[in-house]
Amino acid sequence: MRNDNKRPRGNFSGKPGRPQNPKAARRPQGEPKIRKDRDDDFRTPLEEENAAFIAGRNAVIEALKANPSADTLFVEKGQSGGSLSKIISLAKQAGCPIKEVAAQKLDGMAAGTPHQGVVLTLSAAEYAEVSDILARAEEKGEKPFVIIADEVEDPHNLGALIRTAETAGAHGVIIPKRRGVGLTAAVFKTSAGAASHLPVARVANLASTVEELKEQGLWVYGCDMEGENWCEVNFEGGVALIVGSEGRGMSRLLKEKCDVMVSLPMQGEISSLNASVAGGIIMYEVARQRLGLIARNPRA
Repeated sequence: MRNDNKRPRGNFSGKPGRPQNPKAARRPQGEPKIRKDRDDDFRTPLEEENAAFIAGRNAVIEALKANPSADTLFVEKGQSGGSLSKIISLAKQAGCPIKEVAAQKLDGMAAGTPHQGVVLTLSAAEYAEVSDILARAEEKGEKPFVIIADEVEDPHNLGALIRTAETAGAHGVIIPKRRGVGLTAAVFKTSAGAASHLPVARVANLASTVEELKEQGLWVYGCDMEGENWCEVNFEGGVALIVGSEGRGMSRLLKEKCDVMVSLPMQGEISSLNASVAGGIIMYEVARQRLGLIARNPRA
């Protein structure tokens, strides 16, 4: 059970703000022309480790709206009309070069993610600092609400977690640099653009980060089979919610650092839930309590 003693508050080290994209500063003003691309004039994820590829029309629209480090918009030859016109207009407003390429090139760049005829490249995956996430909460006058993805390897699970976190009012997501998926094209696609709006921090050591969050006054909750009933847990104050990997769940070290373990009842033959589903249920319980929504009690 949690006690009501407040944690000591301290300074969370981190780099303030996000660097501006130097390429954007060098671009001439005015609308860029759409040009046809040469066969060797594009990068693939394997050729450029730091490049981020956002595939799919909705994900690209949200990315351009959020004004990330947009590098180049690639459009399939012969495609026109519909939402593509809006995408091209947004790219022109952002000063983003637009290139027409063959569908096969988009297939390679998207690495299996359905691209719907468009791929947006970023000069680098723009990760936030943990301090950015906490500053976001402070700017909104809210207690921090942070999601920690512990070794989530499936990009669709991470994308779904980010999407739910954004809609549930979380201030950011923290992922590990190793043993977990990063901000790939599939993650952006699955998040339906939420990855362009919600800060995602990538840290070298999750355990150390959890300790620093505790020093900032956050309570750490872990999703696990053995724990308190999810709808009976008090989520007042700052919340750091840890969601474990698809197969192994939470690591032993992070379990030991949790203040409260939270469980969901399993009524069927399957003994576990998809990471993004389990995380989503608990995220919305946090949101319900923060919004002051009263749950119905059929026994009352």
